[in-house]
This record gives sequence, structure tokens and C-alpha cells, in this order.
Amino acid sequence: MRTMSVEMPSYDFETLRVSQARDSVLHVELNRPEKRNAMNKTLWREMVECFNRIAEDTDHRVVVVSGAGRMFTAGIDLMDMAGDFQQAHADDTARKAWHMRKTILQYQESFNVIEKCPKPVIAVVHSACIGGGVDLITACDIRLCSQDAWFQVKEVDIGMAADVGTLQRLPKVIGNGSLVSELVYTARKMMADEALSCGLVSRVFQDKEATLEGAFELASEIASKSPVAVQGTKLNLIYSRDHSVKEGLDYIATWNMAMLQTEDLVKSAQAAMEKKSPKDVPYSKL
Repeated sequence: MRTMSVEMPSYDFETLRVSQARDSVLHVELNRPEKRNAMNKTLWREMVECFNRIAEDTDHRVVVVSGAGRMFTAGIDLMDMAGDFQQAHADDTARKAWHMRKTILQYQESFNVIEKCPKPVIAVVHSACIGGGVDLITACDIRLCSQDAWFQVKEVDIGMAADVGTLQRLPKVIGNGSLVSELVYTARKMMADEALSCGLVSRVFQDKEATLEGAFELASEIASKSPVAVQGTKLNLIYSRDHSVKEGLDYIATWNMAMLQTEDLVKSAQAAMEKKSPKDVPYSKL
């Protein structure tokens, strides 16, 4: 199936382009190709607005995130964001730090919203994924890339520790503390084959177009399932990642004492008995 691209007037942003790529599948593109999709203040703000809107969008069940132009992203736009780190009250260290912390928390929310969005989010990386790009993709549920993709945790090279998600999520994503430390202390590039072998991405495709097609196929398959099941699974996976096994089991027990009463369970069982595909089951919007 080839990609369709239907613009979404309800998602009108300056730095993001949002379209419907398949039935129930949204495509969110970082859309500053002339700036190598560098993340300026507008993009950080619009990510929050976009994914908060997606979380409430009952017409779409899966999201694919990619970058327009020559690369996924060059990371933060240092020139554009410099002003945010020249806070008022510069003569008082406590007040300067207080406002700096508030600013950092605001930037963290730009990718927290991806993780908090109940719809699965698939990242599609081509060419460079630098700095803030790694923060972004580690907040996604699934990561795919093209053969020319490379990844770089760049922050130490600009005199700072990464502070919007990489240091917290990357160790959990790849499960190799030694490799994470090597990457973040040296800022060296990780190429696509290494990203696949360590588990940062789950599949590598020939080029950007093939990666997008693979992502849309995967998204369509996920979107064909019960949204009660899929979104409940995402929320419980994230909860269990951050809690003990016992706490995770207690949480899913409480979750499913309500969710197992869904009509989707009956529809799925009926479809299985009739040897139908989940794509043929008319699941209601959630």
C-alpha cells in the first residue's frame, strides 16, 4: 500500500507538518528543512500543543514522527534558544537558578508529552539524529531508521549534560550502561548497524522512503487492533518500566478489572472464531 498524505487543517503549526498517512495514522514531520530541523523555541512549544491535541484525537490511533528534508534533526537551535538561558535576576544566584529550572522543566515537557500520549508513537530516523533528536526518539515507543542514519548525544561537546530525557530514557531503551556512558561521555556517532545491534532501533531500511513505508505499514497494523487494548498496553508498559514487578502487576490488575469489560473483547473473540483479521473488526473510537 502506498502512502496517502491528507493535510490536517486542525493541526496548523509553523514548525510541524501534520497529515494523515493511512487510516487512523497521523504523520508528524519536523518541518524546518532549511535549518536541518534544528529545534527552535517555536518547535519546542508546538510539540506540546501537537501531542496534547493528538492525545484527545479519537480519529487517530498511531503516530509516525519523521523529519523533512536532508536529515531527521540537527538538535537544538542554539542561536534561537540562547535568550532563554540569559535569565532575569542575574545578580542573584538563587533567583537565576529558580527561573532556569522552570525553563528546563518546560523543555522537558516537549518530549514528555510523547511518552504520555496514549497512542503508540513510531520514530523514523534518516541521516543525522543529533542531541535533542535522541531525547525525542527515546520518548517514542518504536524507533526505525534508514541505513544512512546516525545518532549522537552531542551535549557534552557544548559544555552541558543532556537534560530533556536522554540520560533518563536511553539506559532503559538499550539496557547497556557501559555503552550509554561511552556515548554520552564521548559524544561519538553511533551508526545504524550499531543502533540496531544494541536495540536503539528495531529495524533498518534501505532509505528514508522505505523506512517511512515500513513505519506506516507497522502503524496500520497497530491501528487495526482494539484501541482499548493498545493504549492500555502502552500505559502499562511505561508504568511497569518505572515500578517494581509487584507494583506493575497490581496496576494492571486494577486497570483490567475495568478494561476487561470492554465490548472489544467480545468482538475480538467472535472474529477469531470466524477466522477474521482484526482489520475486519469494527472497533469503536476510544
